[in-house]
Amino acid sequence: MLALASINPFIFFGKSDLAGQIIFLVLCALSLVAWTTMIGKYLQLKRLRMNNARFAGDLSQALTVVEMPTPNYTNCPYAELTSSAISAIDRAHSMTVSPDSQMEHVVNAVERAYNTVALKYESKLVFLGAVVSGAPFLGLLGTVWGVMIAFAGIAMQNGPATIQSLAPGVASALLCTVTGLLVAIPAVFGYNYLFTKSKAMMSELENFASALADRVELENFATASNTATKAAVVPTQAPVQP
Repeated sequence: MLALASINPFIFFGKSDLAGQIIFLVLCALSLVAWTTMIGKYLQLKRLRMNNARFAGDLSQALTVVEMPTPNYTNCPYAELTSSAISAIDRAHSMTVSPDSQMEHVVNAVERAYNTVALKYESKLVFLGAVVSGAPFLGLLGTVWGVMIAFAGIAMQNGPATIQSLAPGVASALLCTVTGLLVAIPAVFGYNYLFTKSKAMMSELENFASALADRVELENFATASNTATKAAVVPTQAPVQP
């Protein structure tokens, strides 16, 4: 136990060769960037959910969708979908087509806005996935390189192999193996958590888009559609015979 506690990773770094040191530094940089990305992504998703909850509460109290001051809500996916819907409603009312065609135009606008906003939830996850996949292979590369250096040191010895000839290769192999695992293990847990959380929030966004389209239809096009239908079924009065 005392021997393990006294192990200094800088000793392994100092005894590694140049290639092993470069791989170690690359893995350290990947670890730093991965942790920064995971923390930033977690805070971003938390902020988006809070903004969405606040907007949904205000929208539920509004008389109509078009009355919502969407520019007042920054960094809010729900507000972006609603803003697209309001713009589409204004364009739809200027069309000389049936209410069903107008509503279809609004739904298409909301769907396009959803596809654009959904990218916010998935941003930076691709990089985390690359770290999860690549870090173990970088560590394996350092391990294989270190073993190769160790065997090369043995081959170049005229006499029996010594610790001094094996030290650079073994140190490089062990250092890269441990570093690669230390980078990949937290990254895989963080990636899985953030991926699951982002998918859940995208489902919430899809549900909001559906509810928004239903409310827009009820507020803006259902009355016009019913009026047109009633006008179409009203029978024409027969002329009164003298």
